[in-house]
Amino acid sequence: MKEKVKESNLPVFEANLENPDLLRLETLLENAHPKLVGVDGEEVFLPESIYQILRQVTSLLAQGKGVTLVPQDHYLTSQEAANLLNISRPYLYTLLDNQEFPYILIGTHRRIKVEDILAYKAKRDRDRRQTLAELIEASQELGFYEAEASDSQEKE
Repeated sequence: MKEKVKESNLPVFEANLENPDLLRLETLLENAHPKLVGVDGEEVFLPESIYQILRQVTSLLAQGKGVTLVPQDHYLTSQEAANLLNISRPYLYTLLDNQEFPYILIGTHRRIKVEDILAYKAKRDRDRRQTLAELIEASQELGFYEAEASDSQEKE
């Protein structure tokens, strides 16, 4: 039996590398603060927050990356949260059971705020970078890099 995939109501913007207007728009946004001009000629400058979003989205689309807009108070299903964190759903349940971030129950289904998932992801990524930097430093102090360099010179 084929499982039906639930459609999300989130706006998704796909990249279009073939579109030279996208690259032109990216260049224009780097050098100007745009305004909207209505059909009646009325001009409205974009607020700074919208301008920054437009710059970021345009840059990502020009790089060939898709973009999804999600309101901060939006709740994700456990599968959506697991996908965002690039982990399995059972592992996500372990994180939830260990209270790594809050969730709510809707019936028997867990829902997690997107901002909580993104905060956890940012902390996890920071911790990983710090651990990697410490590992590299310890390896250098122990001379592992020097041993590899001398080994390759001996083979020559």
